Amino acid sequence: MIKIITCFMLFISCVTNAQEKDKTLPKGNDAFAEKKYADAEADYRISQSKYPKKAVASYNLGNSIYRQKQVSEAKNQFAKAIKEAKTKTEKHRAFHNLGNCLFTEKEYGGAVEAYKNALRSNPNDEETRYNFALAKEYLKNNPPKSEDDKNKNKDKNKDEKEKEKKDQNKDNKDNKDKDKDKNEDKKDGKNDKDNKDNKENNQGKPKPQPGGISKERLQNLLDAVQNEEKKVQDKVNKEKVRANPNKPEKDW
Repeated sequence: MIKIITCFMLFISCVTNAQEKDKTLPKGNDAFAEKKYADAEADYRISQSKYPKKAVASYNLGNSIYRQKQVSEAKNQFAKAIKEAKTKTEKHRAFHNLGNCLFTEKEYGGAVEAYKNALRSNPNDEETRYNFALAKEYLKNNPPKSEDDKNKNKDKNKDEKEKEKKDQNKDNKDNKDKDKDKNEDKKDGKNDKDNKDNKENNQGKPKPQPGGISKERLQNLLDAVQNEEKKVQDKVNKEKVRANPNKPEKDW
């Protein structure tokens, strides 16, 4: 369908009803016919500056700009041509091409109105009738969004952005916590290593006791004291035996 309407984007040929003294307008028409749209635009702008109240210069300027794919700017020129139009023919052509611009921008409601106004000036133009029907069909299948829908979409986009921001903050926080835990684990590992090294270094070495005496030496001293005490006790016991001899039992 787009290809069809492109075929019917009839710019209805460049108007040549300019005054004889305006030499730039015919020059622009020649450049337009040769598809030198930039050159044509330059000539039409000169013509428009000389005769700002003439619809033909704005209309042809819109055509040359549209051919350069500057639809929005062309739309403004066609709107200006409509304002300056003095005849139904000029209005019909300007509204028709304005409708083409709006259709290209998918503004189907505006395109319908533009084609409708074009038909009011010339109800017998079959191409305008076709484009009008086509724009109505597209408008039916692509209804414009209401203000509520726009607000809903706006709120939805806002919520999505806020959610995305929260998720990003959460991810940043999680990463910081992970880094913190990693550093603490590393620190703990270092302490464990230090403790292990200290333990290994202390193995096989006697631990110092109070007074500077090792546990092994202290045990040896205790054993020696006990042995001396035992010797003394044994000697005392022998002396008692000598002082008190045993008496034999009396015979009956």
